[in-house]
Amino acid sequence: MPAGSIGSLFWQTATAHASRLALTVKGASYTYAELANRSARIGALLADAPPLGAVLAARSLTAYSGVLGTLLAGAGYVPLNPKFPVDRTAQMLDISGARTLVVDAESVGLLEGVLAPIDRSLTVVLPDVADVSVLAARWPRHRILGADALTVAPLSAPRLAETSSLAYLLFTSGSTGAPKGVMVTQANVLHHVEAMSERYAIDEHDRFSQTFDLTFDLSAFDMFVCWGRGASLHCLPAAQVLFPDEFIVQHALTIWFSVPSGAFGPRKLGRLTPGAFPSLRWSLFCGERLPAEIAQEWQSAASSSVVENLYGPTEVTIACTLYRWDPVRSPAQCHAGVVPIGREYPDMSAAVVDASLARVAPGERGELCMRGPQVSAGYWRDAEKTTVAFVAMPWDTGPENRWYRTGDIAFVDARGDLIHCGRDDAQVKVRGYRVELGEVEHVLRESAGTSAAVVLPFPTDGPSVLGLTAVVSGSSLDQATILARVRERLPPYMVPHVIHFRDELPLNDNGKIDRKRLLAELVSA
Repeated sequence: MPAGSIGSLFWQTATAHASRLALTVKGASYTYAELANRSARIGALLADAPPLGAVLAARSLTAYSGVLGTLLAGAGYVPLNPKFPVDRTAQMLDISGARTLVVDAESVGLLEGVLAPIDRSLTVVLPDVADVSVLAARWPRHRILGADALTVAPLSAPRLAETSSLAYLLFTSGSTGAPKGVMVTQANVLHHVEAMSERYAIDEHDRFSQTFDLTFDLSAFDMFVCWGRGASLHCLPAAQVLFPDEFIVQHALTIWFSVPSGAFGPRKLGRLTPGAFPSLRWSLFCGERLPAEIAQEWQSAASSSVVENLYGPTEVTIACTLYRWDPVRSPAQCHAGVVPIGREYPDMSAAVVDASLARVAPGERGELCMRGPQVSAGYWRDAEKTTVAFVAMPWDTGPENRWYRTGDIAFVDARGDLIHCGRDDAQVKVRGYRVELGEVEHVLRESAGTSAAVVLPFPTDGPSVLGLTAVVSGSSLDQATILARVRERLPPYMVPHVIHFRDELPLNDNGKIDRKRLLAELVSA
């Protein structure tokens, strides 16, 4: 049995808990034996997957069995989102160098655009398509396999994956206008899974929520912490992610994990009533800053659960610090209405540094940096960006002097907890998704045919960014035309909700566009 991989971890669990529930998705339920069998058959078709295989799917049996099949084949998976513009998806597939692609039924219609720019030969597996003859004729360069191919003998055991090999390659927004691939290793994920499984005492009776798309790294927590201990994963339909209260009760969930925005819907509808979620024993939030009032009201609704605020960039594998909410003590410890991000995971180290990378005193603000076994391998085929973001500290004399510069501003409070204060650069979180405003502005300028365009994090709900607003000058096009062009190139969460047109954009004393003034005008309006 190969050791040291999340694929082998799932396999061991499936062997030990074959008859137990593993997954519910789209109203159907699957045992560990059923999920393992389907995944192993897909894995058998992906013999050429290493080091990476892509999965174009969402909230379906094929999405999860495609991920597991790729891992069981010994490869890392590259999640591709069917909701993203097809050109962007094709770009990610091309950049990744993946040799295999698993596609679910809802995503088959995207193949024309996804495969067109790909020069290399791929093995494309369509587990939900009975007849692939038309597609095979259309794409003779690729090996197209349909549902009948799943009659192949399944893998009898996971293929060997070293702990240093990639578990997944996840693309995030890049400031230069191109997606940036973060390389997360098997060892990175296994450390996170072990730390979380122990902290939350996960067992086979737990029932996990699954609110995240596969392209959001927090989905890896749901899948691998759950399946590492024989628990069951319950995937929310997309329409219920923002209004999850009925789903939580219906499925008697014990582990809830979402971005704080996931609580906004039931809160606004008055559904966070005391004792509303009696089955929950852990309520976890991550991906964006957690407002204190959300923590308070959710704690009341899930009165038997412990509420924790998790923090972590993709580059440090899902989450790397956490803070346990205390209804009595925590409100006074919040800063600007935001819950602290707490302290590091076991074996992880945090440091707050100034511009020269010198450590600052407690209470002083600086850039938060992280070191430890969850720090990822860097950026895919981009040594320059990796060198800038992953650095050695002049004061660190230890053997593992490799720190990730998060770009987040933080300080350590009087209790020794980390307080997150936002960012000084042009990166924001929109409903938990990381967005480089520079990338959106780049696309917006080209779409509007102008050199004067600004994207602002607005509207907001307290510390949470709900969307983006653009201000454009010097374009002869109307809003509908510009936004249609932007939607062709960027995923929905990166598309501005509205564009304001101005004759000129205001400048600050340094001659730069005065973003603070524009944002203040939006807020006052």
